[in-house]
Amino acid sequence: MTQLLITFFLGICAWSATGQQGIVFDRNELGRAFDGIGGISGGGATSKLLVNYPKEQRDQILDFLFKPNFGASLNILKVEIGGDAQTTDGTEASHMHNSWEENYERGYEWWLMLEAKKRNPNIKLVGLPWAFPGWLKKDANNPYSDVNKTADYVVRWVSGAKATYNLTIDYLGIWNERYYEVSYIKALRYTLDSKGFQNVKIVAADEGWEIASDISKDTELAQIVHALGCHYPGTGAWDFAISLKKPLWAAEDYSTFNDNVGAGCWARILNQNYVNGYMTAFLIVYNLDRTIAWDLIASYYEDLPYTRDGLMTAMQPWSGHYVVEGPIWITAHTTQFVDLGWTYLNHGSGVGFLSKGGSYVSLVDPAGEHLTIIIEKMSHDHSECIRPSLPWFNVEPEEVTLTLNGSFAHITEMNVWYSKLGFGNEENTTVFFKKLDNIKFVNGQAKLSLQLDEVYTLTTLKKGQKGSYPDPPPPKPFPLPYKDDFESYSLYQEPFNLAQQSGSFEIVKVGQNQVVRQMVLTMPIYWCGADTSNKSVNYIGERSWKDLFIEVDYDFPEANATLGVFVAARLTKGGCEADQSHGIFFFAFQDGTFILANDLRREKVIEQGNVTLKSGWHKLSLLLQGENALGAIDGKGIFNVTVPNSPDYGFAAIGTDSFGLADFDNLYIASKEDGVPVMEKYFQKYQPRPLYFVKNFEIKN
Repeated sequence: MTQLLITFFLGICAWSATGQQGIVFDRNELGRAFDGIGGISGGGATSKLLVNYPKEQRDQILDFLFKPNFGASLNILKVEIGGDAQTTDGTEASHMHNSWEENYERGYEWWLMLEAKKRNPNIKLVGLPWAFPGWLKKDANNPYSDVNKTADYVVRWVSGAKATYNLTIDYLGIWNERYYEVSYIKALRYTLDSKGFQNVKIVAADEGWEIASDISKDTELAQIVHALGCHYPGTGAWDFAISLKKPLWAAEDYSTFNDNVGAGCWARILNQNYVNGYMTAFLIVYNLDRTIAWDLIASYYEDLPYTRDGLMTAMQPWSGHYVVEGPIWITAHTTQFVDLGWTYLNHGSGVGFLSKGGSYVSLVDPAGEHLTIIIEKMSHDHSECIRPSLPWFNVEPEEVTLTLNGSFAHITEMNVWYSKLGFGNEENTTVFFKKLDNIKFVNGQAKLSLQLDEVYTLTTLKKGQKGSYPDPPPPKPFPLPYKDDFESYSLYQEPFNLAQQSGSFEIVKVGQNQVVRQMVLTMPIYWCGADTSNKSVNYIGERSWKDLFIEVDYDFPEANATLGVFVAARLTKGGCEADQSHGIFFFAFQDGTFILANDLRREKVIEQGNVTLKSGWHKLSLLLQGENALGAIDGKGIFNVTVPNSPDYGFAAIGTDSFGLADFDNLYIASKEDGVPVMEKYFQKYQPRPLYFVKNFEIKN
């Protein structure tokens, strides 16, 4: 420790006669291995809309994320092991809705992993459950009631990835941001080994560093856990975790709006997750050697929680519009010039803080032939992440002297890539990932002038590319009228534009017809509150929708007098608060009961009654205009009422009043061009009340 401390101060705090900071780079000691930079798909259906993009734009987006030496060039893809439950912006389907069935054609994470591997065969794949299907629990909200059963369920997912898609899963987590059980971790390791997956490594426990205490007391657990994974560590780790000498991962980080501040947040933590760690006069190296961003891509409806918290944005498959945001190019500053297997230099010999704010890290390839240096000088207010809070620090411009010693002394020049984040009146000064003239080293030294909110990469590698494609199509509103008969999908797919907020909906075949079926039978082992109401809800469209017509056919494949379905509009809340959403909900039950309510939980009933229904398929129709609502079942108008307390605007939706099997077909959403004539027809014979307000129906998006 004494020698390390001396080296550190020589390298980081040495000053030249002119008062400039001197930074020494030397390979005399090496730090930890670089484990990569990645993104999370899932943890809330965050890639939901990507799969529906036109192929041309979809391939471009995937290139910006995964193609080596082009865009972000990610080393890691972490995906949610779907559990049929809401996990931030939506639900992802389980491979086993029930104990008696198993299906690996559900969801879109398989497709995404295949596309990532197609572009980068060396990318590492990580799987982590956020939630679990309800059949795994015996009591309470506990996936560990039978640790062997849960371990088998997760390992079946690993096996399905290999058998169905030839995808090798490299790492598995435990339960995202929830408590862990040591007995389950051991059962998971045993089951992996017994099924031939000794190569799959375990990361624990995807919340804080608390598991370090258990590892220190349990030699078997210490052998099982490959790496400690913490979420939003604030660029630091517990001393106790460090002492275990295991890889330390920022297993989920960033989670920040992807404007220039978000890019600054990402630039700061990518460096400082490795650099940070000082306690009074002693150097404590935190060495977070892997950082994974939530989320990979903001590809879910705008106005759902954490909108645009991805590395880039793709929210409009109907238009093909997408935006390559700043975090893509901040990532490229590292990933295009560092590969898995490279190693950080030691603190004091190429890793540290700048004297006037900012940080630098340096890495070498396994042969010791190449050196890459990444320097960031992010100011406090321009690099705040959404969590945790960032203590105040000051940053000032400075000039530094770079000194290459030892095996680096022969280097006479390095390639330079540069980014500058502009803010306020300086917004037009933003520059991302620009190739500058090479920096020359004379007698092993070079000077570099650093300004605020800049990122530099200096590298001996003669590569790097700011990949580009022609501008994508311009953004457009969600297209109306909208029709979907669900005939164009593969079986078990989720309908493209329906964003399930609770429950799980997939395409099934009924006779010669394809329909979408809600599949969840019991409340899952939930991650957040949206599933606790035992209702399913599937959003579509834009939160700006005000006056709307929505119609769908429905049927119940099993007799259940208490099970109902609904259509809805003006829904106000999504994500973990979807069960608390207000709007206008039109429920219809198997026994002929209908209810119009202001909320999903039916605590504010506006109208209710009963109609006579035969078995089989029925049609449910709702028209909203201002404070007026009209409803029909099977083309017969049954209410024409005022709804003065309804929200002004919101998403449209279909769903079920409780978990259970229900089928939907021929979804139709329209504005006045088609909605009003249909409702006028429905009410001509069955509703004597005049439709004076329908005549002047208007819709504004």
